[in-house]
Amino acid sequence: MNVNFAQAFVTGATGLLGNNLVRALLARGVHVKALVRSHRKAEQQFEGLAGIDWVEGDLGDVAAFAPALAGCDVVFHTAAYFRENYKGGAHWAQLKRINVDGTQALLVHAYAAGIRRFVQTSSIAVLDGQPGQWIDETHSRALDDADDYYRSKILADQEVSAFLQQHADMHASFVLPGWMWGPADIGPTSAGQLLLDLVRGKLPGLVPGSFSVVDARDVAQAQIAAAVLGRNGERYLAAGQHMTMRELVPLLAHVAQVKAPTRALPVPLLWALASLQEVYARISGKPILLSLSTVRLMLREADRTRFNPAKSERELGLHFRPVEETLRDTFAWYQQHGWLPEA
Repeated sequence: MNVNFAQAFVTGATGLLGNNLVRALLARGVHVKALVRSHRKAEQQFEGLAGIDWVEGDLGDVAAFAPALAGCDVVFHTAAYFRENYKGGAHWAQLKRINVDGTQALLVHAYAAGIRRFVQTSSIAVLDGQPGQWIDETHSRALDDADDYYRSKILADQEVSAFLQQHADMHASFVLPGWMWGPADIGPTSAGQLLLDLVRGKLPGLVPGSFSVVDARDVAQAQIAAAVLGRNGERYLAAGQHMTMRELVPLLAHVAQVKAPTRALPVPLLWALASLQEVYARISGKPILLSLSTVRLMLREADRTRFNPAKSERELGLHFRPVEETLRDTFAWYQQHGWLPEA
């Protein structure tokens, strides 16, 4: 697939998806303007990689970096506030300011800069179905059946759709990723933290629920394909493989050559641990892996993560690499960059 644009603007460029998208664009000869929150983190992430113009800014103040949008052919919007689950408590004001209002402002300024192509990073969070059901892009989630993060993603997508209705010459499509894994997860996200906790022997047991596991590099390819081939206003799943934690953790342990926990943590214990971790987060200000909202989400979404990629395969040519390959590459990246000891 040949790209038909020369310069792209990528928000969230140092994130797991954003950095892999930047690398994929550079490999195709596209010049990138990358929105980052700090040059230090950008230098850590990309280590002097050429072909990138750093734009320091925040989705809370799009007007401040809007001049940098000039000259770009397409915006890939991967930035989002999602770390509310790492802190506990309620974070709706921040979720709305960044995910909803920031998306709307980005559209306005991109359009004013002459950009007519936009790829919105949505989420499987905007879809819903019954346990065991295959879910496709038509199974929309109701707002009143969404937690705060899910609600922010639904409302952000609605802002994009409303903008398309008002501007007939604007083209936008939506990519809906699942739980992303992959190399260069310097956050780390919950995926990287799970791997690190397992290898360091800090994972006490198995939690309930199921997930749709996908490689961030495959999602990056879906983003580029959506910009080139995607139909205006259409949603495209990039969700990956349905897995339970009882399936994922042993595979991850096999890759890392460590012992996997086999004991399932009882639900009452999960609630108790999450409550204690939220107290710890408030006192220390440090991130946590298990919050009350995380427990609620795992229980609510159990076996609701079977997503049908037929549309993305047909229209975007999307395919997913084996999960074990993704886990091996993620583990190897952490080893090679000093997060874990070499074997």
